[in-house]
Amino acid sequence: MVRPSIHVISTGEQTFAELSETVSAVQQEIDFLHIREKQRSAAEIFAGIQQLTDAGFPMERIILNDRADVAFVAGGFGVQLTHHSLPVSQVKQTFPELNVGKSVHSLKEAIDAKEEGADFFLYGNIYPTSSKPGKAGKGLDSLREIIRHVGCSVVGIGGITPERSVDVIRTGAQGIAVMSGILQAEDPVKAAQAYRKEIDGGRML
Repeated sequence: MVRPSIHVISTGEQTFAELSETVSAVQQEIDFLHIREKQRSAAEIFAGIQQLTDAGFPMERIILNDRADVAFVAGGFGVQLTHHSLPVSQVKQTFPELNVGKSVHSLKEAIDAKEEGADFFLYGNIYPTSSKPGKAGKGLDSLREIIRHVGCSVVGIGGITPERSVDVIRTGAQGIAVMSGILQAEDPVKAAQAYRKEIDGGRML
């Protein structure tokens, strides 16, 4: 059985030095780091990636949000596209070396992205989350529907606590994605360990 993955997404509220320190401390518990820094330039993101790798975080576990060009030049695992990004098919054609993920919020979006060649998906928000105030969670049934139709890696995101992560994994999701749950926790290492313990235990039940 494939080990469930933990994707950590940068909050945009930390310096790369702070981010490097935290992810280096939790890298044994997490699988991928998504660099989601909308306010930073390509040059700033590239320099930040160098800080991360210099601190010991593997380049092959870094995913760039939106910036396929930076992901390609840096040699990262892949790129995570959103609704305002380039089309999946165009990125796949131009950067065939990259794994291409797509953030989706409905079954139609997921099916369309799958037809374009997306390799994996982030789907949510599963639960209510402070990052999207006032927006109801889509729930586990909708996550199951997405997984059933796309037939490839789906990662749940949005309001996922360690306790909720077990239920997300039991839907058949390949993993979970978290932002503040680890990066803004009082003790990031302890938080990451809690997520790891819960999802590794949940897959056995």
